[in-house]
Amino acid sequence: MTKKITLSLMVVSWLGLSFIGFNPPASAAIASAAPSNTSYGGSPDILVPAVQGPSVGSRLSSRAKTSWPWYITRASGLIAALALFTLILSGVGMITGYTFRLLEPLTAWATHRAVGIVFAVSVLIHGIALLFDHFVPFSVIQVLVPFASKYREVTIAGHNFGSLWVALGIFASYALLALVLTSLLWMDKKPHRWKSFHYLAYLIAVLVFFHALNLGTDLMHGIFRTLWIIMGLVIAIAIIFRLRRARSI
Repeated sequence: MTKKITLSLMVVSWLGLSFIGFNPPASAAIASAAPSNTSYGGSPDILVPAVQGPSVGSRLSSRAKTSWPWYITRASGLIAALALFTLILSGVGMITGYTFRLLEPLTAWATHRAVGIVFAVSVLIHGIALLFDHFVPFSVIQVLVPFASKYREVTIAGHNFGSLWVALGIFASYALLALVLTSLLWMDKKPHRWKSFHYLAYLIAVLVFFHALNLGTDLMHGIFRTLWIIMGLVIAIAIIFRLRRARSI
């Protein structure tokens, strides 16, 4: 199901951006009128030269072949962002009981777990697709090691922090890996330790928020950036509410 969702979003975004950024050659023919043939009483002859250049289909095919890693990276990043937003809210809702007003406990837990799998798989695809991108090339080291990349280095108050936003995404990936492993090993055998370690999900949310806000293609400006900031504020309120509840218990 995750593959179908990812492929669907990739195709939709690919077609949309292809037609938005595609400037087809002028299709209006250049006509030249020949002198009238008065002996036959006919109208002037119109010559329509053929328009040279690749067809629309070949242009779309060429763009798909060269840009598919970027579209997959973009689609998987969007899916991961939406999955994380759903995970945080549903998780806090299960602790506070609000989620169970909408779903039965077993259904709520199964949905939360399924969304978690979607999030993990999307993050994995997001990282792998970067290795095949020809426009912003990333090596295996740059994908796995924080600050190894030189992509969009950050300078704050005159101090260079390197590829800070890329590094935040890498840190979030390792935190996610730790969260998945502890869930597999501790959820049934050591539930109290697993619940304590599960607070790491909130750190992941913070890291992903700033990573996407500063690197996301769709979040650079406009309505999508505004929506992402609003989503971040909603998550922040939910996290604060959850932490205050944990302290009061």
